Amino acid sequence: MGGFVIFTIMKKQPIAVFDSGYGGLTVLKEIVALLPAYDYLYLGDNGRAPYGPRSFDEVYRYTLEAVTWLFSQGCPLVILACNTASAKALRTIQQNDLSKFGDNKRVLGVIRPTAEVIGKFSKSGHVGVLGTQGTINSGSYMLEIAKYFPELIVSQQACPMWVPLIENDEYDKPGADYFVNKNIEALLLADDKIDSILLGCTHYPLLINKIKEAVPEGVGVIEQGHIVASSLANYLQRHPELADQCSRDRNRAFFTTGDNENFDSHAGQFFGQAVKSTHLQL
Repeated sequence: MGGFVIFTIMKKQPIAVFDSGYGGLTVLKEIVALLPAYDYLYLGDNGRAPYGPRSFDEVYRYTLEAVTWLFSQGCPLVILACNTASAKALRTIQQNDLSKFGDNKRVLGVIRPTAEVIGKFSKSGHVGVLGTQGTINSGSYMLEIAKYFPELIVSQQACPMWVPLIENDEYDKPGADYFVNKNIEALLLADDKIDSILLGCTHYPLLINKIKEAVPEGVGVIEQGHIVASSLANYLQRHPELADQCSRDRNRAFFTTGDNENFDSHAGQFFGQAVKSTHLQL
């Protein structure tokens, strides 16, 4: 892997990945595995996390601030690897703000790529979505899935304690079992025909072992990382003019609005390898 580089000049144009905290690193991990040649700049807004309980206006303002900074670093493409930001901010930014940054800038989210394929995972035609309170309340998955699989029966369940458990290193402790079992039981109680459950939050893969223990036999668990990575690869192939703007020196840079030493001590669990970050004040 390349060194840690701060991209501040237009000659370097990494692909940016943004999340409210650590969760987006699970997506970046899969993107790097599939598209290792590109440069990537990751920004975690840990100083203002979690986004799940925040209002639409707060999430929009915070996400726009992050996107603005990432564009200022020369990034031609920003991936919102955060379901809450994708649900509460992406559409507004695309419709109202993107044109201000020029014709060659793009912002993509994680909800649409997942909605485009989720129906392929289910044989029963019944799927479940687990997410933060903000993502579930937005109804974004219900709306997007209906566009691609109108016949699919979708049930949702908010899991307000999951992100705090994960970010406080309790995801592999016995205390997490109660909340994982409680929320999955509630989802399956709403529809016992569900045979596929989407983890609609990029933090949740850290709970994957407990989640798989909690779901009944025959119920699949869908993680987003590889779906988003495949979607990005396809997008870049279909938009060579954008792909040409993305530098390919295998560099990775990490920024956090929180304490960078604290970020580094946790980030490796999400990214799968050691991370060295820089503090950023937005």
